[in-house]
Amino acid sequence: MEKIYGLLGRTLGHSWSAPIHRALGCEGYRLIELEPEALGDFLRREDVGGLNVTIPYKREVMQYCDAIDPAAEAIGSVNTLVRRDGKLVGYNTDIDGFLYMLRRAGISLKGKKVLILGSGGASLTARAAARAEGAREIVVVSRSGPDSYENLADRHGDAEVLINTTPVGMWPHMDGAPVDLRLLPKLEAAADVIYNPGRTNLLLQAEGLGIRHAGGLPMLVHQAKRAEELFFDKTIPDGETEKITAKLRRDMTNLVLVGMPGSGKTTVGQELARLSGKPFVDLDGEIVKRAGKPIPEIFASEGEGAFRDLEAQVLAETCAKSGQIIATGGGAVLREENRTAMRRTGRIYRLCRRLEDLPTAGRPLSQAGKLEEMERLRGPLYEAAADADIWNDKSPEETAGRIWRDFCEQ
Repeated sequence: MEKIYGLLGRTLGHSWSAPIHRALGCEGYRLIELEPEALGDFLRREDVGGLNVTIPYKREVMQYCDAIDPAAEAIGSVNTLVRRDGKLVGYNTDIDGFLYMLRRAGISLKGKKVLILGSGGASLTARAAARAEGAREIVVVSRSGPDSYENLADRHGDAEVLINTTPVGMWPHMDGAPVDLRLLPKLEAAADVIYNPGRTNLLLQAEGLGIRHAGGLPMLVHQAKRAEELFFDKTIPDGETEKITAKLRRDMTNLVLVGMPGSGKTTVGQELARLSGKPFVDLDGEIVKRAGKPIPEIFASEGEGAFRDLEAQVLAETCAKSGQIIATGGGAVLREENRTAMRRTGRIYRLCRRLEDLPTAGRPLSQAGKLEEMERLRGPLYEAAADADIWNDKSPEETAGRIWRDFCEQ
């Protein structure tokens, strides 16, 4: 009898679990979306071999288990199910992944006041980890009660570590953030169990404030490794976690080019697409398709404001997808919402070129003869958006090669 292996949840369009488990050797791993009323019948199937469990079923599946590992019982949450000798056994491998994520980022909970946002299954795991690591104080923040988001700053402004276990900021609804980290002046570290996008708004703010931070991708991969060990009763080296995490980042992260008009973003982007095998998206080209007219005509007939509105819309839709090479327009960095959208799902490269080498034909703002003023105004915004600066002073092939090497080393 062929066994079923997969991820069990209600809505799984965001999941990266299948490629992770396939990389770990489970070729038949699949996504299994079920409504609550179908859960019991499915879990009683004798052909269930091994399952990971995600929102909203990490506690619900416990009632169908014939046995539960003591550690999972203590946590009060099961994210891994294994059929052994006809019995369904529940485990929690999330805690293995959670602790791996923290240690990898150099985040210690020992002796710290830890704020945990959310009260679901992932919150239970975070609480157990904080206890195991010797946290001084553990506070669970929810929408109501004495420890709510409304009184966070007044009651817990001395928190040292924050852990987000809520889905706020998760794809496809990426605009939100559960809290404003500026309300927590003693904060030393922030962790977010969300892995898609790679940098949630919460983590982007932590990065901007110079706070140590960690996203959920290493947690996801490491808990999957531990689940595979339980599925097939085998040992997998921890090095596989790092190898798969790095590959997923390369495959799923967008590579975004910003820079002055004429800095070579389209040409270098096309070469990067050839080099990497990723699809190429020219943002200005997408805007032209959407508007049905060239960009100079949009400026002439509707003005720069209307163009920027359309640019923001197209950019947000484009950056919500993964694994692309994106060449932006020179002014895409002007709006903070655009910079955030690019950084959430991508690594950003600023292409640099001398002003005298920048072409102006077909560029309405460049033709105004104010490139120096444009660079003065936009320079700090390019710097704020970019993860790295790359001089485009050689051939497009050489410039693309430098970017790709840097990207692969991250």
